[in-house]
Amino acid sequence: QVQLVESGGGLVQAGGSLRLSCAASGTIGVIVTMAWYRQAPGKQRELVAIITRGGSTNSAESVKGRFTISRDNTKNTVYLQMNSLQPEETAVYYCSATILRSGTYWGQGTQVTVPS
Repeated sequence: QVQLVESGGGLVQAGGSLRLSCAASGTIGVIVTMAWYRQAPGKQRELVAIITRGGSTNSAESVKGRFTISRDNTKNTVYLQMNSLQPEETAVYYCSATILRSGTYWGQGTQVTVPS
């Protein structure tokens, strides 16, 4: 069984920064990719950024240059540094981990609120 626990969400003023963390624990094999998604009220969940075990990254066009995904393989942890946050980025942020020969797992989500 695999558990993902996110932390670091909260309320931040427009233009501010937050750093999200997500730690995987349990019966973990090789984590192939880790990613951050977000879901705003009334909208579909969307991919924010993804990182492979080797460190290759990709991110949504809307966050490029502002958000940075990173991971620590020794800690099975993924991070999302978010700068210049905007009100439209208010959402629940979820992390996911895809584990070799196991599947994809999700965290419970952490709320990020950017008041307008």
